Amino acid sequence: MNFATPRSSLRPAAVQGLPAGFRWGVATSSYQIEGAAREDGRTPSIWDTFCRVPGAVHNGEHGDVACDHYHRMPQDVELIAGLGVDTYRFSLAWPRIQPGGRGPANPKGLDFYKRLVDELQDKGVTPWITLYHWDLPQELEDAGGWPVRDTALRFADYAMLAYEALGDRVEHWTTLNEPWCSAMLGYAHGAHAPGRTDLGDAMAAVHHLLLGHGLAARRIRRAALAHGNPLELGITLNLGTATPETDSAADREACRRADGMGTRLYLDPVVHGRYPEDTLADLAAQGIGLPVQDGDLEAIATPLDVLGVNFYRGALFSGVTEDGSPTDADGLPAVRVVERDLPRTAMDWEITPGELTRLLVRLQRDYALPTVVTENGAAFDDTVAADGSVPDAGRTAYLADHIAAVAAARAGGADVRGYFAWSLMDNFEWAYGYDKRFGIVRVDYDTQERTLKDSAKWYRDTIRLTRDARTG
Repeated sequence: MNFATPRSSLRPAAVQGLPAGFRWGVATSSYQIEGAAREDGRTPSIWDTFCRVPGAVHNGEHGDVACDHYHRMPQDVELIAGLGVDTYRFSLAWPRIQPGGRGPANPKGLDFYKRLVDELQDKGVTPWITLYHWDLPQELEDAGGWPVRDTALRFADYAMLAYEALGDRVEHWTTLNEPWCSAMLGYAHGAHAPGRTDLGDAMAAVHHLLLGHGLAARRIRRAALAHGNPLELGITLNLGTATPETDSAADREACRRADGMGTRLYLDPVVHGRYPEDTLADLAAQGIGLPVQDGDLEAIATPLDVLGVNFYRGALFSGVTEDGSPTDADGLPAVRVVERDLPRTAMDWEITPGELTRLLVRLQRDYALPTVVTENGAAFDDTVAADGSVPDAGRTAYLADHIAAVAAARAGGADVRGYFAWSLMDNFEWAYGYDKRFGIVRVDYDTQERTLKDSAKWYRDTIRLTRDARTG
């Protein structure tokens, strides 16, 4: 396998296009790091349930303990501050704050996040909250989950419980993380919780996720205005690029369809207040529609301040199958990802930093929102050296090349305002369990010892050098 090797060394001159207020951060999510799955009133999420399904998760692993962040939070905040980042993006656990997904807030759950915010602010680190990073309360899934409209209403209620508790001290709020993954991996492909496989349900989930986002955004914005709280409100989408293998009509059509389902289906309603007509037509040809009601699109298009962009790779597409057929096994027009001879991560994902530049410039052109790269990083099979260090030159090169790609995007006119490395530490990587390590900090899952990898030291030093260059 063609894993990444070091290709570049980043110094302040390489990022001179990044402004003085550019944000440097690290990111995590609640289920992946917190543990304490049954403590202080937390009830099960869909991931607690999915992890118990035989064969669903590598080695039957789960997030019951994960990185034990719930008990080690103050030390973890010390670690974050030591990296020199100015922002920490983390998610709230819905079933910890609102057990069962209905009713009043759980004071003990809120207290944990209040202490986390206090610790961060005491260390000069800005908290950046994500309200939903996939841990839907199991009781709401039992009632139908995201394919059911009521879940969007429940999400807006939960969002207000969180905002009322933390909005006076936290300015930066994200509603959803990667609704494509929640809908498609969870309800169409069965690869993520809750493990369902119905495209119609997945499309209903798309709409209700976006509706939940819009309803929550509307209520948060009203509350912030009423209380005079500063607010930067956004949504985070996992986005890539679609490039045709050739200039053939079939390959260009495959890219249109992929871009419609992966990008425009989310951004068009959020920014423009409408779903893309061509994608709706593609779905209608399969007998699938979206359950849109009067007023939904107006809510979904509640104005945002920032778009979070999670980027891991771009893709090359062909409009024919490997045997040359223009249709797939279901008789639909073929949309096939073409593998290239490129360096790859341990996830077997192609490394395509130039595509991040292209994506950010396109987002500026088509949607005109300020952006922050809220996730970008790579899994590699790290090993601990004899001296206890963790050399990870591949990850260091990955970060360097993608930060340089952000600088190039700004030079190309994109209003990119920050970069957050994914992830702060090795953690529970969803269906991969603990097999894949994305962290710039290594976690020994037996002892819970944290060790800065070489990439973390590089990231810390790069941030420091970049700031010094601006002030020197």
